[in-house]
Amino acid sequence: MNTDPVSGYQTYDQPTRPDRSARNQAATRRAALTISTIADIAAGLLVLWILLYLLDANQGNAFVEFVHGSADWLSGWAQDIFTMDTEGLRVVLNYGLPAVVYAALGHGIAARLNRA
Repeated sequence: MNTDPVSGYQTYDQPTRPDRSARNQAATRRAALTISTIADIAAGLLVLWILLYLLDANQGNAFVEFVHGSADWLSGWAQDIFTMDTEGLRVVLNYGLPAVVYAALGHGIAARLNRA
């Protein structure tokens, strides 16, 4: 039995819209990528400041000042957790801890979103 609406014409399947779950999954993956990227940038700025400090970068340079200001803002909650006599070790610990926390939290949240 021919179920074509008009006999003799070939019928084509109507293009299907992507289902809502696929769109939601794509949006979730984009959000996870955004979160992990922001976490990586924050951790990168903190690590960059540690390197600039340890390499005795010029504190008057505009780029060094920007990195230092950003690192101070990002690690404000962790400043002076460690009080060492050695200044280099103090900088490594007080800026390194937030870098590790940001990277771990960002990638943990992103992994959780990707699993959902």
